[in-house]
Amino acid sequence: MQCVTVKPNKECFLMGKNGCKLGSCKPIVQDCEGCARIEEYNGQKYCSVFPDPSVKWKNGLCNFATHRKPEFVEESKKINPLKASKRAARKR
Repeated sequence: MQCVTVKPNKECFLMGKNGCKLGSCKPIVQDCEGCARIEEYNGQKYCSVFPDPSVKWKNGLCNFATHRKPEFVEESKKINPLKASKRAARKR
């Protein structure tokens, strides 16, 4: 259905028979700047895939963000000391 509240004439998954299901979309937050999913309407910037971007950034990184990637911490593998000593003995 076509949006009639914030993004006029845009196909919107939140629109229903009685209007917008959430009331209206909210503008992006500062963390969203640089994302490829931003669309501008009437001088305001909105997320094209989620109606309230502040909720997505509340607990860390937004899972829709295209401009930031999650940081993975590499964990060291635990080595069995018995196997390690046998390997060391073979190399002598």
